[in-house]
Amino acid sequence: MLRTSLFFFFLAILATIFADIEISTLHPWQEIGSIFYGALTPDFVIVLSTMSYSIVNTIVFALCGTFGGFLLGILLAPFFSLTWIRLFCSFLRSIHEIFWVFIFLAIVGLNPICGVLSIAIPYGGIFAKVYAEILQEANQQPLEALPVQSSKMSRFFYGILPVVYADVSRYTSYRFECALRSTAVLGFVGLPTIGYYLETAFREGMYSEAAALLYLFYLLIASLPYWVKPKLVLAYVALAFFLLSDEITFSIQNVIRFFTYEILPWPMRREGVLDGSYHIQFQWQEIVEWMMTIWQESALEGIWNTLVLTQIALVGTGIFTLVTFTLISHHFSQKWTQRFGHSFLIVMRTTPEYILAYLFVLLWGPSMLPCILALALHNGAILGFLSGQHTNALSLAMDSSAKKVNRYFFEVLPRIYGHFLAFLFYRWEIMMRESAILGILGVYTLGFYIDSAISDDHLDTAMFLILITALLNMFIDSLSQTIRKRLKVSTKLKTTS
Repeated sequence: MLRTSLFFFFLAILATIFADIEISTLHPWQEIGSIFYGALTPDFVIVLSTMSYSIVNTIVFALCGTFGGFLLGILLAPFFSLTWIRLFCSFLRSIHEIFWVFIFLAIVGLNPICGVLSIAIPYGGIFAKVYAEILQEANQQPLEALPVQSSKMSRFFYGILPVVYADVSRYTSYRFECALRSTAVLGFVGLPTIGYYLETAFREGMYSEAAALLYLFYLLIASLPYWVKPKLVLAYVALAFFLLSDEITFSIQNVIRFFTYEILPWPMRREGVLDGSYHIQFQWQEIVEWMMTIWQESALEGIWNTLVLTQIALVGTGIFTLVTFTLISHHFSQKWTQRFGHSFLIVMRTTPEYILAYLFVLLWGPSMLPCILALALHNGAILGFLSGQHTNALSLAMDSSAKKVNRYFFEVLPRIYGHFLAFLFYRWEIMMRESAILGILGVYTLGFYIDSAISDDHLDTAMFLILITALLNMFIDSLSQTIRKRLKVSTKLKTTS
């Protein structure tokens, strides 16, 4: 484990040589002062009177998207052992929600179905994987108690569902919280959620309104345990779809045209577009040249910068985690420090990476520095919370060292390090996805070139780059699983050692 950790640490040090981490703004401290003043003077009156429906839209999109992903997940989970299903699910979840928005914008336009599908499709791939793992690891003894002639439905409802219900319910609730964060971010590309008004408020320097929106979003996330109850979920989903029903527009002709013509490489469509016949020609040599041009002019630099950003952020996340988990651990902190630590980590993990990066770009300009810091803070807060919980479940020896430094390095850290590495590598693929989309903020990752292609109405180029992004994420996900297996570490909490 130490050798692997040092390898990734030195890899990140090497990556900083090639990273663009300069500060290009002239007066960052003045802007920080304005943001701090806005945070102390939130304008709830304007927000609640003119932007309250954006909060409703955020909830509605998240509910419908999570439900759609849930249905897709339970349909795919029983067949997840099939290689092509596993690869299909990996492909779905490897494309970030914002990239799915770019795809559906070209098909259905800027309407609610675009946001719902952009959440539902990648979440379907995630649900399928997690539900399959839950089913695989479930206790099989109740099935053995059922009569041999029991039908598959009876075996599921009486032998499987009672065993997995708690885990499925917990994870689905967590994924809904993630959907709220994702839906908020989708507002930055035009959908009428909280992110739409946050982007406007940040860009125009209305930090009091931005602070009020963020505080309401934190309140929404914090209130989930009080109103998201299993017996009310179906009623919420039905109401959400009812609220969306009047706004949804959909054309099957646009869908067919998009997938059968508009995303095809330009050499296949060029003659048909120019003469108005819309015929397709298979000019293989020109298609290869088209692909090589995109590879050399956009993909190669985008992949390189995405990898550089991800590797620095990965190590930054690890360092931040190893420092902050002590804030909520009773082995190192007093109660008042633990309360502060919990509050800090909740804010950092509740705020989406994209929003943090957008704010830091306003302060320091478009470079990798804001993105590295945003990724490290958000993911580090998640891992810091999980690692802190793990340490709180540990029982230390009676002769445990009174010095906290010795206790940290010689007693606690060795016992949680495997668990920490497992979660860190588990987040690796997620950080890769986020690094790619942060290019929309002006950093030359894959997202920058995809956004540029969409802006230029080159849907074929955008889809080719999105495909490259998906394959890169699938590779990192596979590599992460291989490393975790080789190190024999698991994301399951272990309270004994």
